[in-house]
Order: sequence, then C-alpha cells, then structure tokens
Amino acid sequence: MKMGSHFRFLSLCLLALVASTQAQLQFGFYAKSCPKAEQIILKFVHEHIHNAPSLAAALIRMHFHDCFVRGCDGSVLLNSTTNQAEKNAPPNLTVRGFDFIDRIKSLVEAECPGVVSCADILTLAARDTIVATGGPFWKVPTGRRDGVVSILEEARDNIPAPFDNITTLQTLFSNQGLDLKDLVLLSGAHTIGVAHCSSLSNRLFNFTGKGDQDPSLDSEYAENLKTFKCNDINRLNTTKIEMDPGSRKTFDLDYYRQVIKRRGLFESDAALLNNAVTKSQIIELLQGSIENFFAEFASSIEKMGRIKVKTGTEGEIRKHCAFVNS
Repeated sequence: MKMGSHFRFLSLCLLALVASTQAQLQFGFYAKSCPKAEQIILKFVHEHIHNAPSLAAALIRMHFHDCFVRGCDGSVLLNSTTNQAEKNAPPNLTVRGFDFIDRIKSLVEAECPGVVSCADILTLAARDTIVATGGPFWKVPTGRRDGVVSILEEARDNIPAPFDNITTLQTLFSNQGLDLKDLVLLSGAHTIGVAHCSSLSNRLFNFTGKGDQDPSLDSEYAENLKTFKCNDINRLNTTKIEMDPGSRKTFDLDYYRQVIKRRGLFESDAALLNNAVTKSQIIELLQGSIENFFAEFASSIEKMGRIKVKTGTEGEIRKHCAFVNS
C-alpha cells in the first residue's frame, strides 16, 4: 500500500472511531443545543404528578416496554392507521401516559424545535416521576434518537408477559443484554404497580383448565382475591388490584416480601422463586437497606435505558411523538 493510500486509510479509520465515539449517549447531551430541556421536563412532572401519582408506575412501565422492542427509541409512542403499531399489541393495551409525554414534547418543541427526541423525553420523564413520588434517582445519559418503525408483532414477542416462566424471562432479558440480577431488580418496580384481574384470572380460576387454582399462589391470599377483589367474572378486564397491597404508593422492598410469601400476583413474579440465583438475590435485597435497593435498582434501570439506542444520524427527532416526520 502506498504511503498516501495508507495515510488516507488511517484517517478514515480515525474519523470512523471519532464518529462512533461522538454518537454515544452522554450526560448533558442537550447542554448547548437545548439547555432548558431537562428542566422543562422536570417542572412539568412536578406540576402534575401529585394530581396523578399513578403515572409514575405507568411511565416506568412504558419505558420498559419501549426498550424491550427495537431498543429505547420511542417506538412504543407511535400511532398506526391500521392499528399495527407496538401500542396496539396486547402487552401495551393497558399502557397509560401517552398524552403526558405528548404534552411535555409540545413544551420542549416550543423551546427548541426539532432538537430533543421523544425517546429521551420518555426516559427522563420516567425517572423524574419515580423520584417525585419518593423513589430512587438515577442518572440519565441523553442523545437517543427516535425510531421510525413500530410493529405490533415485535412487541407481542419481546415484552415479558405476566404468565412467563423463569426460562422465558431469562431468555427475553438476555436478548436485551440484561441478566438475572436485572430481572429481579427491574421487577422491583412492581412495588408501585397495579394489575387487572384478567392478568391473573387463570391463576385464580382455571390454572390447568380444570377450574383449579395455581398451587404456587398462597391459598389464603388467593381466596381473599377471589372473594373481595376479582369476584365479578364480567369485570376482570377493568378491575384493578395492587401488586404491593398496602404499600403501593411507596417505592420500597415490600414487593419482594410479597413474592417470598408466595403472594406475587403474576406467574412471572412467582417464577422468581423457581431459580436459585433470583431467589437468593431477593433474599439478599430483603436483608439489605432501602438505600442499597435504590442504588441497585438505579444501576439496572440506567443499564436498561441504554439498550440498542439510536444515536448520531440513526432514526430522527420526531416533531410529534405519535408520528414519524413526513
């Protein structure tokens, strides 16, 4: 190779390396291009979260569902004229908070048109709502770009389901670069969650198709649910129950105490006891402090927020979160 050609080759390699380095997420990504962006998001959260504190659970769930399909690219926010987008998939039919994100987006767009992605707004708002309701803080690097593809089948196939066993859960998490420790920690967000009775109707009424009850669910708790909560077969899709009874508004360790007592609502909650690693991690968390749980959760949720992100020139910055740019 001639010296000139060799030099050009090395230069191209160096440019590619610099471009890839610059395309990574970074803290304060909008410091120059839209310095007020994160403050606008935080201010809106503080103005509205106390009127609807359940949005904290809704947005952390939306963030989770977004990241598990094509990475954290805001694809869960997209509409479809044929009802074939991610938000039309069964796991997302009960996801809430789309309007909340749209309202934040409109404020940020008014300040800095075409600069801040919907993917970053969702990630920041999820963090800020959790913190505003007393949960853990975690650092959010920014610079995500918005995806332009949203497919129902991909959401159906990649988002963990309430009836998944430990093998399926481990596979789905591993597909996203997450491990069993992340599975345990991210499941901890159920401490502020609610579920519909339809999500556990099989566990209560027809576990093996013979009108029986899931033996892994505490029998006394199951009887209580059937008698006082999920007692109207015609309202299973609308009746809500707390995933962490008596402590739903507090981000704490009580969800894990429920799981150990065999009172986790979902089969996927109960599944955490069917693996030696996940069970030992739950016990370890319960033996530790709330500060330790917050720190561990923060580490896993930040890790999740980096899944397959689009940066640099990938994707786009949507003008409206529900629609790709024309």
